[in-house]
Amino acid sequence: MTTRPAVITPNAATRLPKQSDAVLERLTRLHPKVIDLSLGRIERLLYRLGNPERALPPVIHVAGTNGKGSVIAYLRAMLEAAGKRVQVYSSPHLTRFHERIRLNGALIDERELVALLEECEAANGVAPITFFEVTTAAAFLAFTRHPADVLLLETGLGGRLDATNVVEQPLVSVITPVSIDHVQFLGESLAEIAFEKAGILKPGTPAVIGPQPPEALAVIEARAAALGVPLRRAGREWSAGPQRAGLSFSDEKGARAFPAPSLGGAHQMANAALALAASGLLERFGLDDEVRAQGLENAEWPGRLQKLQWGPLAARLPAGCELWLDGGHNAAAGLALAQVLAGWSDRPCHIVFGMMNTKAVGDFLRPLAPLAASFHSVGIPGEPNALSAEAAAAETRAAGIIGTRPHAGLTEAIEAIARDIKGPCRVLICGSLYLAGQVLAANA
Repeated sequence: MTTRPAVITPNAATRLPKQSDAVLERLTRLHPKVIDLSLGRIERLLYRLGNPERALPPVIHVAGTNGKGSVIAYLRAMLEAAGKRVQVYSSPHLTRFHERIRLNGALIDERELVALLEECEAANGVAPITFFEVTTAAAFLAFTRHPADVLLLETGLGGRLDATNVVEQPLVSVITPVSIDHVQFLGESLAEIAFEKAGILKPGTPAVIGPQPPEALAVIEARAAALGVPLRRAGREWSAGPQRAGLSFSDEKGARAFPAPSLGGAHQMANAALALAASGLLERFGLDDEVRAQGLENAEWPGRLQKLQWGPLAARLPAGCELWLDGGHNAAAGLALAQVLAGWSDRPCHIVFGMMNTKAVGDFLRPLAPLAASFHSVGIPGEPNALSAEAAAAETRAAGIIGTRPHAGLTEAIEAIARDIKGPCRVLICGSLYLAGQVLAANA
């Protein structure tokens, strides 16, 4: 399995408080008392800003439950291999907010970010608006002020009423696999969640659809038919599968072989294949099979089955032990990680996890239970919606996982594992992208 060092490893300077932190904190105070998914607030703000969403570069809009960031990472690597100027909007960030806004190969500059946030703050006034909505407006302003060839735009939550869905006519829409998540906002059934994700579909805009459960696919297909959306569906218009040398991919142009993707885990084969299918609609940008292959091999996406080969946390494990990190946090992510652990049979794997109180802890961890040597829970400092280490351990007991040990922090958990092990092992830290960001910062 190919491993890559982190591409976001903040030094001491980047960990210091920044002016943007203060502005972002002020913006959180504008948050409505009750979250209601709506486009009204951001449409009001964008109007006051001169409707920058109407002046964006060609947009590839990506929604779904799992794999959005990875698909965008592959597409970015492909487009950059073709020499294109690429902008990216993604969330959440891992170590600093600037990661959410990428302008032609670089994260947004601190001074520009502050100016944009303050511009949006002034235009909004004291009107209620969510943090994601106002920062999305700031990102749109940034994208209009830096000429680019394409914008890769990731939804934050859902799709139909997501702040990014003010874009009226994307170039391509992409829906990654849909699974149960964010039930308090999107619905408790796959059909309800798929309806929200399918809300990004626009009349006449082609859409590329990743592998879906039948009930989710039926909803997406019905919405596409109602809008006249041409579909490229996994298993229909395109297909893919692993092969000895990498990835086999087939579409209307026939079967071709591609190298294995740079990101680790069997689930990344599906993400890479979806990016290949989407790239088939982007030939105007010079995406031939050669640059697609380069993109698969060069994509980087920290916090997704990432091996931490050095740093203070990794150094606390004895020789022969590996430290891994993954930000997956729902049932589908637990199943994907279970596939990884099943291939790690050469040495025991100990799991350190921290999760938000909005996630189904048992659904995430249950697939991992028979494959893990031990479970250790931690809190996520600074996150008000995070479970405490004790509460997370209690959740695992309710799910039938006995013996989870709560710890005061990551260092304490890793040191406890180091004291108990009898030989080489792996330690996997998982359960939350917020926790993943803190791990990268602590291990820098």
